[in-house]
Amino acid sequence: MRQATMVEPGRILFRDDVEVPAPGDDEILLRVSQIGVCGSDIHVNHGKHPFTSYPVIQGHEFSAEIVAVGANVDATKFPVGRLATALPQVFCGECDPCRRGDFNICDALKVRGFQAPGVAQDYVTFPQDMVIPLPETMSAEIGAFIEPLAVAVHSVSRAGPVSGKNILVTGAGTIGNLIAQVAQAKGGNVLVSDVSDYRLEKVRECGIANVVNPRTGDVAEAVETVFGPSRFDVAFEVAGVESALDTAVQLVAKGGTIVAVAVYGDRPKVDMAVLGDREIILKGTLMYKHEDYLGAIDLIQKETVRLSPLVSVRFAFDEYMRAYEYIDQNPEKTMKAMIVL
Repeated sequence: MRQATMVEPGRILFRDDVEVPAPGDDEILLRVSQIGVCGSDIHVNHGKHPFTSYPVIQGHEFSAEIVAVGANVDATKFPVGRLATALPQVFCGECDPCRRGDFNICDALKVRGFQAPGVAQDYVTFPQDMVIPLPETMSAEIGAFIEPLAVAVHSVSRAGPVSGKNILVTGAGTIGNLIAQVAQAKGGNVLVSDVSDYRLEKVRECGIANVVNPRTGDVAEAVETVFGPSRFDVAFEVAGVESALDTAVQLVAKGGTIVAVAVYGDRPKVDMAVLGDREIILKGTLMYKHEDYLGAIDLIQKETVRLSPLVSVRFAFDEYMRAYEYIDQNPEKTMKAMIVL
């Protein structure tokens, strides 16, 4: 089978002589269909991911066909030929977070595509507990969106119920866009800010009416216009820059919640005086759990999120490196690049 390994930043080694793995008793063999390239993958390509060493087989957001199942796997739940996806976490199951069900923040967490081999290969095995069969009507391309959509579902859940709440999303990349869509689907009144008019247009295309560009407009004025004097109850900070985080802190309603979603390249300063004085709740969020994958599938089935507008470009598997080159050359106008096997 074919396999793509990033041997060093900016260089992928392709092989076509790798043996197809056999599934263990509790495993499922998958034939990979499509892979989405995410921001963390780009950091690995640039040598900027702090928790990834080389060589590494990338890929963690994907769809695949079930090809074979192990002896202990119920084939009626995982029928051969069904499209599926899988959670990419590898966790210990023994630490305190794992024992309370929070395997997404396992003390020894590894993620396929970063600290463990990913799915950039024709076939891959996963433990049956991590595989999620997809509805028969779902396409391979939409199936590859389940992982980033699950990130959004989990992020929104960290804020508690959002129905009827005023919500600011700072950052309109793929994850910010999806968080805005999920929050709106769950009954929130959403405003999105971003410095890119292109990304804001994609937000509108996905059904979010209220947007503001801080370079050409005033976020505080937009907040007043959209939400009134009560401002917003919840902010999702997805831009990963100090100025966006500070905007959320300064403008959120007293007693409001800020969920820090982004990965920050530089450690941001937080106005702790304002945070304390206004009893603002600052929360983190990391990845997802099984229920978030199921929640993502449910939103797609109900047609309350729009994913197709986010696909910017598609490349064949042997053009993997071209995908990174395209993203580097078109950073402002690339939402999601897809690798088609």
